Amino acid sequence: MREITQICIGISVGDPNGIGVEIILKAFRDKRLFSFFTPVVFAHFETLKAEAKKMDISTELLEIKKIQEAKSGKLNIMNSWQAPFSINYGKEEAAAGQAAFTSLEAATQALRQDQIDALVTAPIHKKSIQSEQFNFPGHTDYLSQAFEGTPLMFMIAEGLRVALVTDHTPLNRVVEQLTASRISAKIDLLTTSLIKDFGLQRPKIAVLGINPHAGDQGVIGKEDDTILRPLIKKYQEKGALVFGPFPADGFFGSQSYQNYDAVLAMYHDQGLIPFKALSFGKGVNFTAGLKKVRTSPDHGTAFAIAGQGKATASSFIEALFTARSIYLQRQTAGEEG
Repeated sequence: MREITQICIGISVGDPNGIGVEIILKAFRDKRLFSFFTPVVFAHFETLKAEAKKMDISTELLEIKKIQEAKSGKLNIMNSWQAPFSINYGKEEAAAGQAAFTSLEAATQALRQDQIDALVTAPIHKKSIQSEQFNFPGHTDYLSQAFEGTPLMFMIAEGLRVALVTDHTPLNRVVEQLTASRISAKIDLLTTSLIKDFGLQRPKIAVLGINPHAGDQGVIGKEDDTILRPLIKKYQEKGALVFGPFPADGFFGSQSYQNYDAVLAMYHDQGLIPFKALSFGKGVNFTAGLKKVRTSPDHGTAFAIAGQGKATASSFIEALFTARSIYLQRQTAGEEG
């Protein structure tokens, strides 16, 4: 029998007033996960110990001073906070945002220094975390700067992959950012990720339209005819399996996405509303285009249920296994290359 490959997975705890602590503790309550991961959580040992006791979650915790001390079979905790954090579940607080940033910063540094193999980030509260140190719309842009890469927000679930041309962009600024060069760059990033991270040698990509009904031949906007169709034609002339633009409203309901390896959406809600409707609780957010692997669950801090024991760890567990799969795929591709 082939031995299971275990990787060292770093975990940033997210906003401690949200459900991040709960889903981390619940996930590693299942001891089978330790066959696949040596987890290192960047937070504070006493905080997680107290919350595990409060929520009656029996997860084996180990306080470590450096990552080299991490032990298999334990949920290893690195103290990225100087003192235990007093959690106020469901509350938007600057102190919680600072704790989330400190955790993320420590995890990112460990990833940069190859002390961990991959990173899974629990949800942050995008307003609470804002500061002079963190002035970004979310994880994706922060990690893009940290690793000097060109990011692609890529949502993944079984049988469904959706990438975004624009992600955390206000709707009134979307169209100005949908240039042929930007869309082309995202198609290239998506193609590279499908080959490098998922082992698909000739991926087939569907491109969604910009306007309702993909413009209806110019009746509802001309951008699909002037930007998307000429661009897609150029890719097809080069032999690439890039198709569209498809009207977004019927594309998912008709299950047309099943005919493609990935879908490229123009903006956040165009891609994420159908993605979450089809896969909520099992989806994963992957930041493609970086030299390092980072994933996260497909949900937010869930303040409304934080601290009530109602959170499910299913998407977080999917994020762990997706990070592992992509990391190992890259290792294999590197060896073959």
